[in-house]
Amino acid sequence: MMSSLAAYDLLDPNGSINIIWDIMSWKPDGYLATVRISNLQMYRQIRSPGWTIGWTWANKEVIWSMVGAQAIDRGDCSNFKTNIPHSCETSPAIVDLLPGSVPQNQQLPNCCKGGVLGSWGQRDKAATVSWFQVSVGHSGTSRKTVKVPKGFYLLGPGAGYACSSAVVVPPSVFLSADGRRKTRAMTTWTVTCTYSPTLASKNPNCCVSLSSFYNPMITPCSTCACGCKDKHNCTKRDSEISTLLKPNLVMDGETQLLQCTQHMCPIQVHWHFKVNYKKHWRVKISITNFNYWLNYSHWNLVVQHPNLNNVTLVYNFTYKLLPYHSTSDTGVFYGVKEGNELLMEAENVQSEMIFGKDEKEFTLDQGWVFPRKVYFNGDECLMPPPNSYPFLPNSPNPIHPLLFAAALLLVLLAFCSFWCNSKIESQKTQKKGPSC
Repeated sequence: MMSSLAAYDLLDPNGSINIIWDIMSWKPDGYLATVRISNLQMYRQIRSPGWTIGWTWANKEVIWSMVGAQAIDRGDCSNFKTNIPHSCETSPAIVDLLPGSVPQNQQLPNCCKGGVLGSWGQRDKAATVSWFQVSVGHSGTSRKTVKVPKGFYLLGPGAGYACSSAVVVPPSVFLSADGRRKTRAMTTWTVTCTYSPTLASKNPNCCVSLSSFYNPMITPCSTCACGCKDKHNCTKRDSEISTLLKPNLVMDGETQLLQCTQHMCPIQVHWHFKVNYKKHWRVKISITNFNYWLNYSHWNLVVQHPNLNNVTLVYNFTYKLLPYHSTSDTGVFYGVKEGNELLMEAENVQSEMIFGKDEKEFTLDQGWVFPRKVYFNGDECLMPPPNSYPFLPNSPNPIHPLLFAAALLLVLLAFCSFWCNSKIESQKTQKKGPSC
């Protein structure tokens, strides 16, 4: 129960990655199956170097062959003198093939993408699915004797997904190309994997800074917003980059080379309240990549704000409202810059939005014009503390909690000193020794 709660996503309650295992035919010592990996998450994608899935066989199964994917390790196949299996591992780990690694006429539909899966709400639906075929031996050869694998897991890339046990469901139904004939799988089981930020990382991967036209103060990302774990391995000058980015360097999607900043985040999102018109208001959004070792392809940005259901114009980004299954009137902003990358070397992309103004709810007080939450590629960004937001010129400057505590301490010390002096004077009058 606790794992399910940790993985629940309020913005995308039905989002998950489903693994569907269809046994299509029986073999003399096993079966032939197709495996589909479907990303049903609205705004979270699987980026390079792609997904890895794995499981533990129930008995002593082996993988005779695979199409569209491969096992990372063949394992110990010393018991086989001829006809060596593709993998003899009891807990195989499977990865997708790279694009162009297999001739087109030998590929399954939606295979060989390097494990990259698009998000359900962002790209074409074919980009959200990956297929491969596996021939399994030393297993059951009927519905009654075949055993379901255990311990399924998904890396996408890195940790972050918690997977359910495999559940046997009614067999999948397939239509022929002309749609006139149906075939059914011999048996089907499914696995559901849900994302948990706490499993993915102890620290955020992005942060938010704020500014407004009515105040020269810029609210920066919080210091060490992303943990500062790379503060001793960051780079300060662009001249250093050419020596660090080697032509043959293999990017694994997890290793980072960050530009040295006070927040030490790979991604910074800046929200600037630019203009306040009579019937509209205007915002500028900037996204900066501080990770020199990673390009973000087909990235997306999700923002929560009460007025986002009243957006009238968006420049440079694509915009739509995500389905929001809640009684709250908070709108959700979903922006995508299709076909472009948020590149390495601190590349910056920008957009401006114009909102219609509802006079009953629009206000400049209490930070209303700033977002409630911001997500980049499905990961929640750290917002600055509310007391640091840009304040109105005619409003009192909010006092930092530490300054407030210091002021309170000074008041208490002054009161204690006054009380003590009064006590001493009183005791002197009564010709008693001081007791304070």
